[in-house]
Amino acid sequence: MADVGPSGKRRSGQRALIWALSLLATVSVIVAVIVFPKAAPTQQPSRTASKPTYPISGFFVTASGSASTNRQKLADIKAVGGDTAITFGTLVRPVSRDELPVDCLIDGKNCAEAVAGDATVKRYFIYSDGTHWDEAALKCPKDRTLKSDGKLYTVFLLPTQGTDCVSPNGEYELVVAGGTSATADDPSASLAAAASELDMKFYMGMPAPVKRSDLDYLPDLSYQRTLSLFTERFLLHQASANDVEGLAGFYHHVEMPVSDSPFFDPILALYEMQNKAIRKALPSRSAIVSPYIESRVNAANVSPENAKNGMRKIAQTASGLVLNIAIQDGMGTGKGAAYFKSDAASSVDPFAASIVGNGSWGDKYVAPNSEYFSAAAAGVSGTDAVLWANLEGMAPATDSNQCGDSLRGQTTLARMDRQLQQMAVARKVISFMWDSYFTCVGTGTPLKVQLESGFTSPVITDTEFDPAAGQVLIRGFNLVGGTAKIRWTLRNGEVEEKKAEPSSSDVAYGQDRDLHPRLEMISVDVGATTLDPREYYTVRVTNGWGVENEIPYSERG
Repeated sequence: MADVGPSGKRRSGQRALIWALSLLATVSVIVAVIVFPKAAPTQQPSRTASKPTYPISGFFVTASGSASTNRQKLADIKAVGGDTAITFGTLVRPVSRDELPVDCLIDGKNCAEAVAGDATVKRYFIYSDGTHWDEAALKCPKDRTLKSDGKLYTVFLLPTQGTDCVSPNGEYELVVAGGTSATADDPSASLAAAASELDMKFYMGMPAPVKRSDLDYLPDLSYQRTLSLFTERFLLHQASANDVEGLAGFYHHVEMPVSDSPFFDPILALYEMQNKAIRKALPSRSAIVSPYIESRVNAANVSPENAKNGMRKIAQTASGLVLNIAIQDGMGTGKGAAYFKSDAASSVDPFAASIVGNGSWGDKYVAPNSEYFSAAAAGVSGTDAVLWANLEGMAPATDSNQCGDSLRGQTTLARMDRQLQQMAVARKVISFMWDSYFTCVGTGTPLKVQLESGFTSPVITDTEFDPAAGQVLIRGFNLVGGTAKIRWTLRNGEVEEKKAEPSSSDVAYGQDRDLHPRLEMISVDVGATTLDPREYYTVRVTNGWGVENEIPYSERG
């Protein structure tokens, strides 16, 4: 997501340096071992029943200063099956004295100077997110909230040493927050209120540092103490003024790859510091981080084994919180690839080709996304972290899929189905980003409108063929109510094919196993047979809506 949002804040200078610093060994392939118990037959859905929604239940959104706009946005998300909205954080940005807002005045004097008085200010910062700061955040006597030139401002004087309001060395850091119209609604407060009203969940972006000037994909932690104190004030405000049911937690928007390289330890330190602060101020809330897959062969790629270890390191920053780790699948930026091993020799699609060039999936990428998700599941096992997936709801921009002036383009539902196939082990699927990728006209019809028509496509994520028992177990989304067609090669080279109704179905498969609650499993009897281990077998499903999966699922015999 170049220069905007998840994985887009990477620039081209990153690749060579991360290559040198990342811990890259031989590629390890993590294969998920899936146990399919025999399920009791369940009632098949009627084709006249209401269509299910797409299995994305959360979206990144842009917060507005209009409460009615925010409420409508969440209502639109709920209409397509969403229950979660997430915003990005705002930078605590170092500035010079001359860069402070000129219209922030107290009795005609610049508000920073008026608040500082005789104190020595070491550095100045600004923070502009539209918050209407509560008195609870004004922890020290000199902190001040004011209205100037029709705008709201809050000024914090933060000590550089000590634990109270007076710095032993006489030096302070000063933050000027605000600058939005006094008549505008508080964006985060209105989103939290709308989420409460609509029985949804809202995750608010945390304050974040700027990036380093030498390595712009690492946070500048030279003012970590100041950021820590400001984070405390931010959370004091939320605990006092925004402690509503709809506020589910907070989002860390500083990103890293799913990597175990110590190069990214400064990002882990930032997560840990802010998670501890959240735990202290609002212990019932959770947090989200969204690391990204980087599997391009010609870039600073990370193997599945590195990803497993990286996930464990991220999980260990939770500090007592429930930490949801939503892996960006990289399909919107070309960093990750949604394919199965049977497709490894197939050409990448035009969207991926615009990033990695022409060639096969197997030549251009280290491994398919499913192996990274399986590795991630192993990495968080035994921790308090929860594995989510961040399905990138856009595609690399080409001449055919422009999305306004965005750096990425509109994707297709068929491509999203391929992405979803790789995410079976994730408990929840969220997506970057509602506006503008789901709302832009793009190729003619906004994705939002396409999602409103319902989700009827069968999406196969995993299968298991037991030839001795003559049973094929199929897991995925929207599978039940129809028939399955299995085609396989016997050990003697002959090809067999059978079409049959499932002998049993389990619509609660995912819900019962702490996986995605919409994940289903069906069992198909084909009769005792043999299976050539050198050949792929293929599976097609036609579900209760009469829809067949667009691409046959293939697995090695």
